[in-house]
Formats: sequence, structure tokens, C-alpha cells
Amino acid sequence: MDTFLLNTHTKLDILHTVSVFGDKVSAFSSPKPSRCHSKGTQKNGISKAVSQKTSSSALLELVPETKKENLEFGLPLFDPSKGVVVDLAVVGGGPAGLAVAQQVSEAGLSVCSIDPSPSVIWPNNYGVWVDEFEAMDLLDCLDTTWSCAVVFIDNKSTKNLDRPYGRVNRKQLKSKMMQKCIKNGVKFHQAKVVKVIHEESKSLLICNDGVTIQATVVLDATGFSRCLVQYDKPYNPGYQVAYGILAEVEEHPFDINKMVFMDWRDSHLKNNKELKERNRKIPTFLYAMPFSSQRIFLEETSLVAQPGVPMKDIQERMVARLNHLGIRVKSIEEDEHCVIPMGGCLPVLPQRVIGIGGTAGMVHPSTGYMVSRTLAAAPIVANAIVKFLDSDTNVFGDELSAKVWKDLWPIERRRQREFFCFGMDVLLKLDLQGTRRFFDAFFNLEPRYWHGFLSSRLFLPELILFGLSLFRHASNTSRLEIMSKGTVPLAFMINNLLQDRE
Repeated sequence: MDTFLLNTHTKLDILHTVSVFGDKVSAFSSPKPSRCHSKGTQKNGISKAVSQKTSSSALLELVPETKKENLEFGLPLFDPSKGVVVDLAVVGGGPAGLAVAQQVSEAGLSVCSIDPSPSVIWPNNYGVWVDEFEAMDLLDCLDTTWSCAVVFIDNKSTKNLDRPYGRVNRKQLKSKMMQKCIKNGVKFHQAKVVKVIHEESKSLLICNDGVTIQATVVLDATGFSRCLVQYDKPYNPGYQVAYGILAEVEEHPFDINKMVFMDWRDSHLKNNKELKERNRKIPTFLYAMPFSSQRIFLEETSLVAQPGVPMKDIQERMVARLNHLGIRVKSIEEDEHCVIPMGGCLPVLPQRVIGIGGTAGMVHPSTGYMVSRTLAAAPIVANAIVKFLDSDTNVFGDELSAKVWKDLWPIERRRQREFFCFGMDVLLKLDLQGTRRFFDAFFNLEPRYWHGFLSSRLFLPELILFGLSLFRHASNTSRLEIMSKGTVPLAFMINNLLQDRE
């Protein structure tokens, strides 16, 4: 899963939101490290402490003060006094926005990237499957890889996943993308866009510093804040919530050659009936990246819930787990609070402002993954923009945006997302035992099925085969559960599929 710190304007009074992009912290937000957003509490530094049996408050006392890390090179700034109309204005400086800016500018078009902190290194931990980054020629942006991953279903059942996993070097990734942008002539403006005014062939972006930037095309890459992209339906997503720490520990019980993709064991709650009951109803799992015998990233995660699990609850469960596993935290380098909206409606299709990433509904509704999917979609958006701007077609304004949206969300992708939302709706209804049974069957599937599902590579015909195979591998109890709890979501999905046409 990807870890993001994310920006959300929904009413999550129970949650501490943080600024995010996308694969579970999941992903590149990362599901891990790559995922989360809304003003963040990711903190850097080292804080020491001495403790016996850790409590949640004692653990939080180890968290260091916020320390933002900046790029080590200057950025060419946009000059508003020239009054030029740029071909593309990218609002948001996350992985998605920079990827499009890089590729559009590579074609010789003028690009302005607008972000309040363009030089700050992203605070998220991004975790990805190695094959996904290899396909995009980004292996040099992984600082650690594991040859395989492991899933603990319960105390008796373990799944070894023969698929390499990696942690994204966020400084290297941003530096690489920014240097390419600079080489291609991208200009940067440090501000927030507060309003956009559309004219027939251009748009005016009003920034909070009083500057107005004119652009032929506007791309909203602001993540879950949904700064400019419009929605016309009630937004009622599920929420993935996680709390993670990058820590120095005395020792831990995990194999340093395997990353822990999911640990659904709950023996750490046997002496706390209240927590155990809450976990039975809405389970959480541990996601862990062991870098050495004493340095490890640990994250307690609620896969999806509606409403989201309170952050304090997540932290209490993590502390109980660490105490049970005998993990004594000596210091914390970073911590992160992740809140990822999953599923919900798509934005208005089409509309004048183009979107990508979280703002365009691209988070995987069943997993929370987004980073690799978004980076893979960046060339689609960039190529469409270049195709119509760098030609004699005289396509501008609403017509141009409609063509880009069509390439970003073709009917095949919309149908795929409907199936993923169906999966999310089923997961929302499963308790701990049901969730364990589900993933026991899921990871018994042929690798092409579970690989493809997690990486958004399966489309509707293949997803139907995936569903049938999952049903065949499921236990009788799980089959009955899927039928009883999945009937209404299935009918809802079928209805949406029938209504959604080209």
C-alpha cells in the first residue's frame, strides 16, 4: 500500500488529516510506504527516550519536531510581469503533477508549476511493487528492496508473496523529476491557487500572492484537496487510515529479507477486551519494512472503513502490537498520519480543468494504492495535451479538456473502477474473521490475478474471471459471506455499468 499524507476537505472530525499524494505509506501515496494528505504531521529528526512497556502517549513523546527537507538546488521562477500565456499550468507539485509537467515540457511546450512549497521534499513514505517502477525506468528511485513479501493471516497461516517490493527514495524521485523539468524549461511559482476563471481559449489562475497566471490548459494535481476539479454528486468515500513510524528499535522479530505486507494477527489484544472487540468489528493490520535488525518502518493500518477509524484508536492498537511483539522503540526518525479517501464518485466528466491523481479519483478503491497508477497515467495525460496543443487542429478550451479526460478515463478504466468499488463495498462489511478468510483466498490465487488486481492491470473481462477464481478458492463460509454481503453492492455495480456508456 502506498503511504500518503493527504489533503481532504470532508468532515472527518475524528481524524487528524495530513498532506498527501498517493501509494500506501503508502503509494507513492504508499500498499506501503506510499500514501496520505491534508496538512501533515510527518516529522523528521531523531528523538530519544527510555521506556519499559510503551503506552501510546509515551510513544508519541518520542516523535521529533517537524523538520522540512528541501532540494539542494534553486528553481527557475515564473515571471508574471511578462504577461505570457503558458501552454500548461500544473497546480500541485506532487509526483503526478511533476510527471505531467516533465513530459509536456519535453515536447517543447511552456509549463508553469504552481505549488506553495515547490522545493520541499515530499513527507510521505511510498512503498511500491518493484516491477511497477521497473516498467517506468524508476528503479534508481528505490532506496531499499525486498525480494519477497509476507502476509500473516493469523497465528497459523502465512502467505509468502514471491513479488519484490521496494521503498521509494522520495528525495531521489523528486530531484530526478525536478531536474528534468528544469532542463526542459519548466518555470515554478510558489503560491496557492485560490480561484480559476475560464475564458474561451485560456484560463486565469488567481494565486494567494496576488499573481495571475494565464494558461491554455490547467491541470489540477493537488491530491485529495480537490482544489479546482469539480464534483456534482455527494462525495461519500471509505477511508484508509494509518499511523506509521520510522524507528530505531532494540530488536524486532521480522525477517529483514521480507517486507511485511499485512499482519492480521490479533493476539496482542487478548488482554484488552475493548480494543479486541473494536478490532473484531473493524480490523487493522501491521505493515512493516525492516531495513535492518534495529531500524524499521512500522505502520498500523485500517484498510477501509466508513467512517474512518479514529487516529487515536489506530495508535493504541499499534502500541499494543509493539508491546506484544517485544519491540522497544529507542527513537523515532519520522512519524506520519495517513488518511486516504477511497472510492466515492468520480469528478464531473468532462470539465474544463483536467485532473490527475487523487483529485481525479485515481486511488485504487480496494487497496488505497495510487502512486504507480498515477505515474503510469501521466504519459497518457501529457500525450493528449501535447497532441492537441502542438498541432493545427485548433482545439482549445472545453473541447481540448474533454478529449484529455476521455483518454484519462476511457470506459474500460471506468468499468474497472466500478469493480474495484464493488470490492471496497464488500471489504467494508467484513469483520476480522471475514477479512482473514478473504485474504487467505485472495493470496491463493494465481499470481497474475492478485498481481493484476493490486496493480490495476485487470480490466472487466479479466476481473470477472478474477472474481470467479476468488470465489472458487474461498472457503464455504467465505463464499456464503461474499454472497450475503456482496449481493447489494453487486447489483449496484451492475446498474452503474449498464448506465455508463461511451
